Amino acid sequence: MAVAVVALAAAGCGKSSTDSTGSSDKNSSGYTGKGIGLAYDIGGKGDQSFNDAAFAGFQKAEKDFKISGRDIEPQDGESSADKVQRLEQLAKAGYNPIVGVGFVYAPAVKEVAAKYPKVTFGIIDDNTVQTSNVADLVFHEEQSSYLAGVAAAKTTKKNHIGFIGGVDIPLIHKFEAGFDQGARSVNPKIKIESQYLTQTAQEGGFSSPDKGKEAASGQIAAGADVIYHAAGLSGQGVIQSAAEHKVWAIGVDSDQYQQSALAKYKDYILGSALKNVGGAVYDLAKSVVEGKPLTGEQRGDLKSGGVGFADSNPKYQAMKDVVAAVDKAKQDIIDGKITVNTK
Repeated sequence: MAVAVVALAAAGCGKSSTDSTGSSDKNSSGYTGKGIGLAYDIGGKGDQSFNDAAFAGFQKAEKDFKISGRDIEPQDGESSADKVQRLEQLAKAGYNPIVGVGFVYAPAVKEVAAKYPKVTFGIIDDNTVQTSNVADLVFHEEQSSYLAGVAAAKTTKKNHIGFIGGVDIPLIHKFEAGFDQGARSVNPKIKIESQYLTQTAQEGGFSSPDKGKEAASGQIAAGADVIYHAAGLSGQGVIQSAAEHKVWAIGVDSDQYQQSALAKYKDYILGSALKNVGGAVYDLAKSVVEGKPLTGEQRGDLKSGGVGFADSNPKYQAMKDVVAAVDKAKQDIIDGKITVNTK
């Protein structure tokens, strides 16, 4: 499908968007919407993590269901009204479903969904909207983070590891809680550095690679030799610092070993705690195209494949004891033998 860059006429709707064309407004299933609409979180497309995972699901839905799609970037320092305007723009244009990528969209999704009851909306990482035409796409991030903790504790040579969160909020606390528990299941006395880049998203915790690099360099100087980040675009700085100091980094959300923008650092990416944001976007689009829209809480876990641990790095695969420990922990969580903390 041809992809064109569309300039936004309305202020506050976003920096840019792409509009995929070349498919009809009605496909063989009887779907009559314009296509799928996607509104990005802070950091936007190109973060090699959370937003890019959503985009991957968006692209797959376009291809598999032969529908159009439009994705829109956020603005720096934007207001809630900007998010409302962005979602309304997509709804007025006929897109269905429309997905807000990130918990910051919750108020806007709730407001706009009430105005467009025949449109299905998705909100990623929030389950508070609870409206009849909204799917709350959430995950057990603590489970994949537990696996990251096991991998880190089995790999460290110094019994000293680190966690870097983008923003000090309950969602990211889940990542830290799981990581901490997983690591201590291997070694209760392990030393764990912990740092949050900012108190609010507006301060750039999810969108500042320089902040991530500085934090990682500090943890490495303190002695950590494996660092796990849950920091969105800022995580690129964490990975860069780890590679420069020749220590391990653990990525998040997407398989960061496979990301082209991080290729020069990939030998130092041990693995990634996966969150199948792309799968959630894809499944929502599929449900709408098939005429059976998903609504309510849709929570991904290890059992469903909604979260996991990426093992693409051959160096990781060669660590048989680490792989075995992570695989055992995964099965124990699935079987209910381990309950992972969220705080």
